[in-house]
Amino acid sequence: MRLLVTGGAGYIGGVVVDKLIAAGHRVTVLDDLSTGHPDAVPADAAFLRGTLRHDAKAALGDDTDAVLHFAAKSLVGESVQFPQMYWSANLGGTLALLDAMREAGTRKIVFSSTAAVYGEPGQIPVTETGATLPASPYGASKLAVDTTLAEYARLHGFGAVSLRYFNVAGAFRAGSGGWLGERHDPETHLIPNVLALGGEALSVRINGTDYPTPDGTTVRDYIHVSDLADAHLLALGACEPGRHRVYNLGNGAGFSVREVIDVCRAVTGREIIAEEGPRRAGDPAVLVASSDLIQAELGWRATHDLRAMVADAWQFTLARAQR
Repeated sequence: MRLLVTGGAGYIGGVVVDKLIAAGHRVTVLDDLSTGHPDAVPADAAFLRGTLRHDAKAALGDDTDAVLHFAAKSLVGESVQFPQMYWSANLGGTLALLDAMREAGTRKIVFSSTAAVYGEPGQIPVTETGATLPASPYGASKLAVDTTLAEYARLHGFGAVSLRYFNVAGAFRAGSGGWLGERHDPETHLIPNVLALGGEALSVRINGTDYPTPDGTTVRDYIHVSDLADAHLLALGACEPGRHRVYNLGNGAGFSVREVIDVCRAVTGREIIAEEGPRRAGDPAVLVASSDLIQAELGWRATHDLRAMVADAWQFTLARAQR
C-alpha cells in the first residue's frame, strides 16, 4: 500500500512509519517539524515538510491508499491558554486533510484520537460507549474530529478508525538500529521526566498523595509505543467504507505514580527522590481503559509491561546522553 502519515516525524508517528516500512508499505511523511524531528523519519520514507492546510494535496498525490493522521497540537494546558490555536490546528487542519483526500480519491484514514475526549469518566475502566465530556479544548478538538470522521463515513463513504489511547511510554529500536523515543519540549509525561537527567541525581514531584487509591497517588493507564504502533497497522485493515470505528487502547490495569517511580529506580539503579506536593486541580484518581473491543474485533492486546516501557525509555535516554 502507498500511505501518507501526517505528523510522521513525531514520537508515535515515527515509530508507526518505521513499522510500516518494515511491513513493506510505501510511505510519505508530511510534517511541519514544529514538534517533530527529521531524524525520526526512516531513509526509505519520502518526506515533505509542510502543513495540512497547504500541502496535503501534494503529499497525497493520486495513488495514496490510506492516511494515518497524527499531526496535531497536543498540550492540554496550552490548549486552555490558546483554545483558538487548537481548534484551528486540530479540527481545521483535519478538515483540510479530509477535503484533500476526497479530491484525491483516498477514502481510508486511521486517526490518532485520545482518552482526553472522556474528561473525568464516571466509570472505570473506560469503554468506548462512555460519556464524552472533554475537560480541555485539546480533548474537545479531538472529539470534534471523531465526529467529523463519522460524518465523512456516512456522507462520503470514508472508512475511518479512531484510536483513543491513554499514556504512551517507552521507546522503540528502529530498523536503522537507533532508538525512537519521547523528545517533547516541554516534556509533560511522567516517565521521561523521571529519566530525563540520565545518570545524575534524579527527582520527581508527586502531585497528591491522598487519593482513594492503594498508595494514595493517581493511577494511570500506560501503553508501550510499540504496542500502540501495532494497533495502527491493524486498524488499516479495519477501514471499512461507510463506517467509523472507535477503539480504546490501554493495558487495562493501570499503574500508580509511586509504582512508576519504583520501577524507574529498579531499572536505572539510581536514587530517585520523590517530592510530595498537593493535588493538581482536575486530576481524577484513576484513569484506566478497557481495550476489550479492539481485542475482540482486531485481536490486538498490549504485550509490554511497565518495566519494559521504562527499560526501553531508559535506553533511549542513555543513547541521547552519549551523542
